[in-house]
Amino acid sequence: MNHYPSDTSNRVLLVEGDDDLHVISHIRYRSEPAPEFQIIDKEGVSQLLDSIWLEVRQPGRQVVGIVVDADINLRARWNAVRDRLVDEGFNPPTQPDPEGTIIPETEDLPRVGIWLMPDNQSTGELEDFVARMIHGDDPVWPLAEVYIEGIPLADRKFAENKTQRAKVHAWLAAREDPRQMGQAIRARDLEVDGELCDKFVSWLRRLFG
Repeated sequence: MNHYPSDTSNRVLLVEGDDDLHVISHIRYRSEPAPEFQIIDKEGVSQLLDSIWLEVRQPGRQVVGIVVDADINLRARWNAVRDRLVDEGFNPPTQPDPEGTIIPETEDLPRVGIWLMPDNQSTGELEDFVARMIHGDDPVWPLAEVYIEGIPLADRKFAENKTQRAKVHAWLAAREDPRQMGQAIRARDLEVDGELCDKFVSWLRRLFG
């Protein structure tokens, strides 16, 4: 698992995988002031969900953020997170806040935040979030879309709900130096000042502020 920075172990953000870790890290450090917290890659959504009870019960824990993909059923994913928090004594809302959910701390429990990728309202995943960071006038993005859409269904090796992921990675492959999503942010191939990205950073600041 990846952890950083090393001096904020009482303020943690749990993520599903390495791509989430790097995208969020680059978004955070492209904003000022950068909220301080440790990012923990749980190496899969099942492992993340199963670790919630342990993370919120860590001695001295002040804040726990949870970022998971809504995937194909936003309601089911929300309930999967919510049920685990209810089991630990939290009182989460019955549905996610479009601005990012934050459950206030109590005397015995840390503050908890939940963000369902991409926008707390839609099905999808990290790549759907990243697709909305591509510049509106980018000339390659429409070509990546046409390329993926043009692959016959019989020849596609990806599930229908992973089409946007395929488009994003086709677009990334056309960069000067094909790179991961987080590196594309660092190279300024992705914009960090769009509405959705601003909303996500605002949630991080409110959660870890």
